Amino acid sequence: MISPLFFYLFQMVNTIKLVSVFLIFNIALIFNLKAQQIPAAIKDTSDLTFSGTKINPYDVEFDDKGKLIISGYVDLYYGIFSDSVNREGFEKFPTISPRDRQFGMNIAQLSAKYISPRFRSTITVFTGDVAKAAWSPVHNNIQEANMGFQLCKKLWMDVGFFRTHIGLESIQPRENMTLSIATTTYFEPYYLSGAKLTYQHNERWSFQLNAFNSFNQFIETNKTKAYGLSIAHVPNSRSTFTFSSLLSDESNQTQFQNARLYNNLCWIHKSPRWMIGAELNYGIQKNASLTKEGKNAQMFSSLLAVRYRLSHLWSCYTRGEFFDDPNEILTGPVYNNNHQIIGPEIIGETWGLEYKPIPNSYCRSGPDQPCGW
Repeated sequence: MISPLFFYLFQMVNTIKLVSVFLIFNIALIFNLKAQQIPAAIKDTSDLTFSGTKINPYDVEFDDKGKLIISGYVDLYYGIFSDSVNREGFEKFPTISPRDRQFGMNIAQLSAKYISPRFRSTITVFTGDVAKAAWSPVHNNIQEANMGFQLCKKLWMDVGFFRTHIGLESIQPRENMTLSIATTTYFEPYYLSGAKLTYQHNERWSFQLNAFNSFNQFIETNKTKAYGLSIAHVPNSRSTFTFSSLLSDESNQTQFQNARLYNNLCWIHKSPRWMIGAELNYGIQKNASLTKEGKNAQMFSSLLAVRYRLSHLWSCYTRGEFFDDPNEILTGPVYNNNHQIIGPEIIGETWGLEYKPIPNSYCRSGPDQPCGW
């Protein structure tokens, strides 16, 4: 049976200094091969929040037979912004619902996933404003296309194009707690291409080594690869800790002359009523200081998102964020309202209400207030 889902999103954003106010009306349709019923209990097994960036998204599958899962997702919106827009009609930091005063389509995607004891693969094609505003200009309609083989017990090698495993938030609105994404998410990699070697020690520990073409590219930009390490720990049924580190050099200079080490630490806590997500990021890059030639540059960011379930229908949520990149090692040149190039320092707050008439649909509303440069 095909199960339709309708997402209704509505948000007002009121930005201090950046002065960005927008309203969003969003409708999404998802279908899969299994219909879902309204649970009598408060537990929501269909909640996808913060599930899009697992380092090993297959770790919940221990089937002894191969199976194919086909799914689709459509997300529509209408937005109004007071922020300045670029020539394509997108807001200042465009990702989700980026168009001003237009009906738009965030995502229309179709996915196929195959899972068996020794082989696994995921292919997702998509289009929409997210793809145009924030995705790779090369292979723009490929969200992910990868396959993996079991090398030995608990050890897998996956190769191909991947969605990011770094951070809490995703480019898919259904996988986020709020309607907008945090500033730190905007500057983290959305997509990667390369290889992952994953060791699933047990249900509590996962380890991964990875090598990618670039920090946030499908196609290599120079002769230097990006190398990473990820560790996930699940101490109990309610909490997950994930650490990821990525070493890269996106310059055209001598190999690793401008090497950047980006570190990400996430914590997720889930209970019948509470969901909490926390993220810390620290980056350092060689020879990148704007004020002291030849010195290293640093950046720091963090976010805290909390949702409380008032009932099985109603929830309230909030998210606070801090982003500081004084030497522009992630952002590159950014202009303020006076057209001056600056290293952004941003503090933001988001809060709102969520209504879920059935487990896999929702309606959200609330203000978003990033402030300061």
